[in-house]
Amino acid sequence: MASERRATVVVTRPGGQSSALLALLAGAGFETLEFPLIDIAPVADDAPLRAALDELFLPPEAPGRYALVVFVSPNAIDHAFSRLGAPWPADLPVAVVGPGSVSALARQGVHAPSHRVISPSAEEMDPRFDSEALFTAIEAQFGTTGLEGKRVLIVRGDGGREWLADRLAQAGARVEKAAAYRRVLPEPSMQKWEHIHELLAGQPHAWLLTSSEGVRNLDELAHEHLTADEIVLLKRAPFVCPHPRIAEAARGAGFDRITVSGAGDERIAHALEALFPLESAAAFAQAAVSRDPEAHAQASASSSIHSSAPTDANPATAPAHQTAQSRMTDSNDSKKASPQPNVTPPLPPNTPFTPFEQQKRRGGAGIVVLWLVVVILAVAAGAGAFFLNRKFDRTDAQLSQRLAQSDEQNADLRAKADQAASATGALNTQLIQLQGKLADAEAHSQALQQQYQDLASNRDDWTVAEVEQILSSASQQLQLTGNVQLALFALQSADTRLAATNGPQVVAIRKAIAQDMDKLKATPTTDLTGLAIKLDTAIDQIDQLPLSGEAPIARARAQTAEPGNSASIAAATGEPRWKVLWRQITSGIGQQLSSLVSVRRIDNADAMLTSPDQGYFVRENVKLRLLSARLSLLSRSEPALKSDLHAADAALGRYFDASSKKVQAVRDLVKQVDQASLAVAVPNLNASLAAVHQFKRGG
Repeated sequence: MASERRATVVVTRPGGQSSALLALLAGAGFETLEFPLIDIAPVADDAPLRAALDELFLPPEAPGRYALVVFVSPNAIDHAFSRLGAPWPADLPVAVVGPGSVSALARQGVHAPSHRVISPSAEEMDPRFDSEALFTAIEAQFGTTGLEGKRVLIVRGDGGREWLADRLAQAGARVEKAAAYRRVLPEPSMQKWEHIHELLAGQPHAWLLTSSEGVRNLDELAHEHLTADEIVLLKRAPFVCPHPRIAEAARGAGFDRITVSGAGDERIAHALEALFPLESAAAFAQAAVSRDPEAHAQASASSSIHSSAPTDANPATAPAHQTAQSRMTDSNDSKKASPQPNVTPPLPPNTPFTPFEQQKRRGGAGIVVLWLVVVILAVAAGAGAFFLNRKFDRTDAQLSQRLAQSDEQNADLRAKADQAASATGALNTQLIQLQGKLADAEAHSQALQQQYQDLASNRDDWTVAEVEQILSSASQQLQLTGNVQLALFALQSADTRLAATNGPQVVAIRKAIAQDMDKLKATPTTDLTGLAIKLDTAIDQIDQLPLSGEAPIARARAQTAEPGNSASIAAATGEPRWKVLWRQITSGIGQQLSSLVSVRRIDNADAMLTSPDQGYFVRENVKLRLLSARLSLLSRSEPALKSDLHAADAALGRYFDASSKKVQAVRDLVKQVDQASLAVAVPNLNASLAAVHQFKRGG
């Protein structure tokens, strides 16, 4: 059974890497076509790879030695070992993804038990050979924290998936990556493209895709070398992928007939055998013969020639035998399922023909009549043959002309059929898209109708829900911006909506709304902008305010009163002159000394201990307090506003010169804002919201 032809399998692995798979498929009865979608080439600069491989042979006690080396594919193993100058260290663990990489390591002499090879287990019911399964195997070998702080080398192609490297880095490993090869887009030969055209024309075939990059390359090459109809046929062809990630990439590219086989050549071969059983292959071959009349006629003729050899030497039996065979050949198409044996029917015995005896009986007159009849028959036969030959010639010419016309009509019909097929394919694609859009539109329409029915089921609930939304938005805007007029307009709009609905509960809501409207109308107006400008003015003047220890002191000069006439004073007082002079001298000295000393009173000792460097931070703290007060003012947070204003005023009175007019002016601004902030608080809409909530609860 294996010798029977199933189908053609297009193998897209890189060239020279599918010998085992090709042998399996050939043994299973498949024809194969190697059509590489990826070529493996050496890296342009292998210096980083060689440097990383040289570090594999460090002593085991070396602190910077690799704890694990990971190969992502057999190509990485082959290219890395080709640059390895010595046998692999026996004490260095190596991790690989799948059985193909394990076999590649074995070819290089690295295998258990002499080496520690880590790979996903192939004994599971549904084994997976990918980065996730490999990380699970590594974690089972080393533990959760076994690679923390240790070096791990990943040998891979130029680029590739980063999941394993990121996951090992998250586990605490110091991951290093080295490129051993690079992937390039191949250019298949014209002979292979001709074979692809023949397969897409109707021959049974399947595609084997072994990488996501190969999927992208196939899509790119197909748009360059195939027609639009062939691309549609390619999208509908069966594909076999060894991993779900490759299948997902194929679906994303538009291929819809995808089978996930699992890793390994045996699983791929089993998946292809399931796609093309022997019975379906035989049926396809029979259908192909029935579609090709010329091949069917040649096969029938060959069968007739081989089976119609005469079994009797008697030439008289040959025509009957050939007639029977022709009848069997004509009925061959109707009896393919149950062919009949080639049996020659029995012939009747030959009747002896003795004209000479009859002539003897009839005499000479009979001979003359007989010859006359023979002559007449010969003439008639010659004339009939001549006219029949002329008729055959005319019929042959007419048949030739009709055959030429039929060929032209067939060519036109084939061209029209091709055009109709392409147009049908495009129409089918557009029809599928339109059906999808129509289904989406119907789903949206049903959803809208359901929503409309839900909303229109109860008019009062609908109106109250809308009023609740208006009141909630108005309450939020009122608390955030303090815009009383906008909140008042929202309440009026909600009352207008409720005016069209009757009911005792709706009346209760309207009463609550009326109370909140009166509350808003009675709210005093506060000039928030003017208060914010006063705070900005105070903030701008903080840097020019003098601290208590920085008050300007006039330069001291010795001053004293002009001494009087000592003689006149002595005569007037009756004191000795020397005593008058002594008193004048001591009084002048005291006045001069007192003019050199200035005494000031500061109640806060911290103000005198503040250094010039610390004065900068004092001013910045006061400005921060005033800025916080400005934000609280704009957000209508009265407690926070008053707290910041009182703290700023206390700092101005404690650390700054109270006798300075600038300090007094700034404190006056702060007090003005504090006094005007009594009207900052705005009312809320709790009464209206509570009435709405009570209505929704059915109270």
